Amino acid sequence: MHITIHRGIDQIGGCITEIESKNGTKIFIDLGHNLPEGDKPSDDPLDKPEKLDDLLKGVSAVFYTHPHGDHLGFETKIVKKGITQYIGEISKEMMLTLKDSILFRSKGEKKAEAQAAYDAINSFETYKADIPVWIKDKHGKDDIKVTPYYVSHSAADAYMFVVECDKKKVLHTGDFRDHGYQGNALLPMVGYYIARKKIDVLITEGTMLSRDDIRLMSEEELQEQAKTIMNEYDNVFVMCSSMDADRLASFYWANKKTGRPFVVDGYQWHQLDTITKNLGVNNKRYRLKGALYYHKHKEKILQNIPKYGITILVRDNREFRNIIDEVYPLMNPDKTCFIYSQFNGYIINKHKAYKQKAYDFVHMKDWHIEKLHTSGHASKEALAAVCMRVNPRYAIIPIHRDGETDFRSLDISQELKDKVITKTPENLVGDIKITIKHIS
Repeated sequence: MHITIHRGIDQIGGCITEIESKNGTKIFIDLGHNLPEGDKPSDDPLDKPEKLDDLLKGVSAVFYTHPHGDHLGFETKIVKKGITQYIGEISKEMMLTLKDSILFRSKGEKKAEAQAAYDAINSFETYKADIPVWIKDKHGKDDIKVTPYYVSHSAADAYMFVVECDKKKVLHTGDFRDHGYQGNALLPMVGYYIARKKIDVLITEGTMLSRDDIRLMSEEELQEQAKTIMNEYDNVFVMCSSMDADRLASFYWANKKTGRPFVVDGYQWHQLDTITKNLGVNNKRYRLKGALYYHKHKEKILQNIPKYGITILVRDNREFRNIIDEVYPLMNPDKTCFIYSQFNGYIINKHKAYKQKAYDFVHMKDWHIEKLHTSGHASKEALAAVCMRVNPRYAIIPIHRDGETDFRSLDISQELKDKVITKTPENLVGDIKITIKHIS
């Protein structure tokens, strides 16, 4: 087995992991863009066709842990090469809804690009939790086995992967957390389904290693704080991810007891419907029914705002700027609140992630602003617990992390600290070849 970390050992986002069998069969886990800085698009060398062509030579399949843009972003180029792409069933449906929404709003060249992206996503194969996917070698024989395991993250449908070939086992965690609604299942799942496999190499995210000063509130705590805010104000605007099932559920249920309508646009309505029909089947927390589609119920909503108020999910685009201009004059500014529930760096001036457009959107009216957010990534305690529970035989490779951080600072055993690898080792590690590339 040969593991190559193409990106991620010293950066958050844009991670690319390659696993190759002795027969030359190659798969990738995640292939997304570098994170952008502020309003600028990401500076990504893979946008140059020759770079991506070289990277993808001989690759049989790409497996996506979840559909965030730093994990999935080159789908239209990959599909042209005949490489099979795999993603979770709910992720595929939600991505198609997203691409369809972009397609509906696009014109000309952008519309053609949106159509190509929609078609590419539509061609994806899907996987299910706990059910292995086999990738065959050049002779048509099963060679690499990939088994997904569901995890909590700020995406509705995220997974870890156990990859097996050449009698070796690798756990790639993707992005995960233990403070979401289903986070308490993390360690039991890792202990029962994964650790028993006797993992050889653990490849894990480390996003929160550089954020010692941040206490990660649970999603339950966030919902309680949202209830308090919503009881204080007559009208509440909420800006959060439309693909984060936990966050959508938090605001939906926080609003429920106010008696106010929960207002969304068509794109958000379809995402709520997807969550309800899939996650809501076995868990009533995700049964997010009864939201009002603004353009369908506009007259009724506008008539009732002065009497009942509303809670409305918003996104930073022209459509919502127009909606806000329509509804805001009917509201008392002193009794109106804007809840910002995304990464704070986007609206903090001088932060490298600062987005002027996002700041302007949040501050476009004279409303009260509340920042209410919790990360989709594992705390240092959760990272340590997973490492200890998995207890890999040979190596821990931390990716999706700030290169200045030290994974050995975690509260793990000295034996595990000694197994942390952040650069290419001179020799094989348990008969596994490991290659680690750094930002040049």
